[in-house]
Amino acid sequence: MTGPRRPDDIAILPVAGVPEVVGGTDLAAVLVEALGAGGSSLHPGDCLVVSSKVVSKMLGLTWDGSRESAVAAQTVRVVAERAVGDSVTQVVEAVAGPVMAAAGVDASNTGPTGMPLLLPADPDGEARALRSALLDRLGRPDDAPLGVVLSDTAGRPWRVGVTDFALGSAGLRPVDDLRGGVDHDGRALSVTERALVDEVAAAADLVKGKADGIPASVVRGLPPEWFDPDAPGARSLVRTGPSDWFAHGHLEAVRSALGVPPGSADSDDIGVRSVREEPLGDRVTRVVALALHGVEDGSADIGVDPASGSAEVSLGAPDDYDLGRLVVRVEVAAHAEDLRATTLARALGSVTLRLAPRVAR
Repeated sequence: MTGPRRPDDIAILPVAGVPEVVGGTDLAAVLVEALGAGGSSLHPGDCLVVSSKVVSKMLGLTWDGSRESAVAAQTVRVVAERAVGDSVTQVVEAVAGPVMAAAGVDASNTGPTGMPLLLPADPDGEARALRSALLDRLGRPDDAPLGVVLSDTAGRPWRVGVTDFALGSAGLRPVDDLRGGVDHDGRALSVTERALVDEVAAAADLVKGKADGIPASVVRGLPPEWFDPDAPGARSLVRTGPSDWFAHGHLEAVRSALGVPPGSADSDDIGVRSVREEPLGDRVTRVVALALHGVEDGSADIGVDPASGSAEVSLGAPDDYDLGRLVVRVEVAAHAEDLRATTLARALGSVTLRLAPRVAR
């Protein structure tokens, strides 16, 4: 466990004067030269934070196609999706590792072509390679205290706005595990793990950014014990498997349970919910389409009453089993549209349900 440090112990220095990076650029040389031109250099115990975008440019990771096809190619799984105007935005597990919007595919500040730019497939590997090249150029041994973080920008659940995080890292411990220690009051710490590389990436972004043309910064004054040439990379911070409590969005979890996972052709056919307010009829239509998915010979008639703000759905099926199954599927599917289904009438071979918005909590 590390001790407290005053804020004035740490300095964040922009690396200005970096020229446009293109495929094959010697990025280590460019960064060292830019630091030298500004009268600075990399000191032992520094951490160099570099925008992943310049690494992608160096690797030539432009995509000769649409942004949508680039996102599809860089997606391991879709977590959530929403319609935004005429397009669909997806939050996905990216090939690069993190869960983020559009797999990190970017079309801003990508150079004169304006082609979409992909994230490196192995960000930790690229961070290690850049760290090694920097140490070679500086004439320092492999175990010298130097950290390299490749940063990217993403939004966060339950928080407005974006912030930088560590997409890849090398030479710096990704986590400061405080479990087993005590807090200021002497109470035992049992769950606290600080994401060091994310904190460093976010701090570094205070002096660099998309609009300023400064793709890198040096974070100076970090505790010596944070440095480790054999430290695992930033991918170790990504929660997967049993530790992932949010493998699907809450709406997508309902749709997946009914056989329509996000990002699938069936999801496109049924329709994706919008981030904006939608007519009740559109929402009810998706509920019925989702409920009918996989129910052979099921039928539904929809009647929307704008005055009452509700809709009636008459369901039919050739036998009681399929009819009951269809009723339950409508009740479940309604939750994916924030609607509540209640039974109005039953008859031989049919059931009529009322669908209306759920009362906001």
